[in-house]
Amino acid sequence: MKGLGKYIQKRKFNKTPEPIGRIEESKGDLEFVVQKHYASHLHYDFRLELNGVLKSWAVPKGPSLNPADKRLAILVEDHPLDYLAFEGTIPEGNYGAGTVMIWDIGTYNIPKVKDREENEKILSLEFKKGHLDFILNGKKLKGEFSLTRFKKEENKEYWLLVKKKDEDPMPHNIKPMLATLIDKPFNSNEWVFEIKWDGYRAIAEINKEENIELYSRNNQSFNEKYFPIVQSLREIKNGVIFDGEIVVLDDNGKPVFQMLQDYQKEHRGNLVYYIFDILYLEGKDLRNETLIKRKEILKKILPPLINVKISEYIENEGTAFFNAVKKQELEGIIAKKKESLYKSGRRSTDWLKIKTLLRQEALIAGFTKPRGGRKYFGALVLAVYENNELIYIGHAGGGFDEKTISDVYNKLKPLISQNSPFKNPPKTNTPVTWLKPELVCEVKFSQWTKDMHMRQPVFIGLREDKDAKEVHLEKPVPSNKITEEKENPKKSEDKKTVIIDNKTLELTNLNKVFWPKEGYTKKDLINYYEKISSFILPYLKDRPESLHRFPNGIEGESFFQKNVDSLFPKWIKTINIYSESEKKEIKYLLCQDKATLIYLANLGCIEINPWNSRTKNLNKPDYLVIDLDPEDISFDYVTKTAKTARNVLEKIGIKSYCKTSGARGMHIYIPLEAKYTYSQVRSFAKILVTIIHQNIPDFTSILRNPKDRQGKVYLDYLQNNKAQTLAAPYCIRPKQGAPVSTPLSWEEVKKGLNPQNFTIKTVFQRLDKIGDIFKPVLGKGIDMEKILRRIDLIKL
Repeated sequence: MKGLGKYIQKRKFNKTPEPIGRIEESKGDLEFVVQKHYASHLHYDFRLELNGVLKSWAVPKGPSLNPADKRLAILVEDHPLDYLAFEGTIPEGNYGAGTVMIWDIGTYNIPKVKDREENEKILSLEFKKGHLDFILNGKKLKGEFSLTRFKKEENKEYWLLVKKKDEDPMPHNIKPMLATLIDKPFNSNEWVFEIKWDGYRAIAEINKEENIELYSRNNQSFNEKYFPIVQSLREIKNGVIFDGEIVVLDDNGKPVFQMLQDYQKEHRGNLVYYIFDILYLEGKDLRNETLIKRKEILKKILPPLINVKISEYIENEGTAFFNAVKKQELEGIIAKKKESLYKSGRRSTDWLKIKTLLRQEALIAGFTKPRGGRKYFGALVLAVYENNELIYIGHAGGGFDEKTISDVYNKLKPLISQNSPFKNPPKTNTPVTWLKPELVCEVKFSQWTKDMHMRQPVFIGLREDKDAKEVHLEKPVPSNKITEEKENPKKSEDKKTVIIDNKTLELTNLNKVFWPKEGYTKKDLINYYEKISSFILPYLKDRPESLHRFPNGIEGESFFQKNVDSLFPKWIKTINIYSESEKKEIKYLLCQDKATLIYLANLGCIEINPWNSRTKNLNKPDYLVIDLDPEDISFDYVTKTAKTARNVLEKIGIKSYCKTSGARGMHIYIPLEAKYTYSQVRSFAKILVTIIHQNIPDFTSILRNPKDRQGKVYLDYLQNNKAQTLAAPYCIRPKQGAPVSTPLSWEEVKKGLNPQNFTIKTVFQRLDKIGDIFKPVLGKGIDMEKILRRIDLIKL
């Protein structure tokens, strides 16, 4: 115990809640923690994982993000790795007596070194020499820091902790910003209009060493396939990231998608990378600059190149531009708001697309037997995903020449399956060969039928740059619904005065679109909470609330608000609670009635996040929660985990209740009846998740760092902390589709369960049938001591 000898010597573990710990090996990235420590005087403990322990410094003033600040850091004894998660109060009479709270936590590494073993080797040498350089990747502390020893005095080592001036690191594997489909063009001086190129969307990363990565939306490299573009980009000497579209132009200057697909083999046509955006330049991330400023920067830095050009735009005249594009038989136009920021990986209403013809991306789910003299197949059976279920949308037999049909067939053969991918297979005129729905194609068609099948679909080409799970039915949103609101917010405002529980409320901006894809408005949000109030209020009353506000809907900026200011109505109930971490009282809102609930919805609180405990007993939660959080693994494993958890809990005499999180996971609740402290509940929850994990170690994890639990379901017991909040039962989540966190019966938790089926449009029909099945969570609690004795007796 050489490394932890001083730590152990200074502590009486029968009198302190601190972990005994041991020197232990760990995997994954090296971790750090900063803890706020209210001992004899307030200071911060800065700890770096190294060689199985936490190297620790006391920092009186705390770390700073200002490079001008040099923070004194006094080296103290090594701490065990278990201290990474330690929070609690060390009783008087013990070494370091006082409250310890986690202030920041994350991972760290040496600049340009990713390998853990190499990091530890270099850091160990630097520590001995008295100077460490490292990059912190925390929630608060980000960027490059240094620790430098400057003197030893009376057995104390004094170091300086300094934030270095660093550039924005070049981002990698960027997901492009996506546009929303609308029904018709429009004119506006607040928008620019560009050609919608018929090609492959591509991001180009160029670093100063002239390393170039040209890749698709689904991160497939284009470097080899479209090498002439890479050669042209080598002329650029800046560290830069572009967004654009790769096309092949025919002799008339028109993009031809089939020529693009065949370019690597045939080299026909003029290969061009049309750049329409710049995302990063020389150490500066430009995604938070306005579109018009980004375009100005792009024009200044992009030199004339053979295979690379700027995609030009016009201002104001969207309708005339669209008509000109249609006359040239091009795919369509893109409208972009001049003031828009770049939202990586998000489909936004700040970018809009208007197509000259009806086109749809589709999954190839099968093919029919050919008739007559045709070879290979008759038609492709086409589908899209809706709520994670494969939906048939038609079949395409046109658009193929002899070469194309042969190429497509060769790519389909490895995907042949004995089983239909549809729950309800469509009827076809000739026998069908089913496929695994992994290949994406694009088709054009004349119109949609009433049952949402494409009429006269014609094959355009394969879209190997698209992920199968991204393929959904594209329904155009009425252009005036979006553009009028963005241009003339006052025109679209809709106000209403209502009286609820004898309180007068002014409801505003009711027509503002909160869910762009679905067209749901703020009015829909308020109506939902008005209707659900009798079901949700029992889970909110007397509980402090953390407000998560989305004033401009799910695609706008959001912010958290704990402290209720004087602008809130006087009739709203509040409670003052002293915050140890912030050293001040915080005035929390209490949602006691329907009027308050509607007031919150009017503020843009899409989701409602209550404490686990009530005002009468703030230190004792009413229930224990296990949060099942999948990391890059299908939802079927979440249901599998939930069922195993239920079986384990039943075996030790615990009745549990579950609900969808409303996002990608599930929550399991155990009633406690406010009999135990948060500390006791958290420790008990840790025991439970450990047992559950031991039963299904192959696809679950109890490791906090997401990098250490890829392809696993995380069993999160850390939700059982005072002031920690979780989405309430029946609250909406700020996600596409407006999903609702919905209580389930255990019989419903099985393979194929789709949490996206529980939305603001479906939950009331469910409640009419089964009512509130979550009520027992607020009822009689378990006997924790009895359960612990049973755990000791039962072999789990």
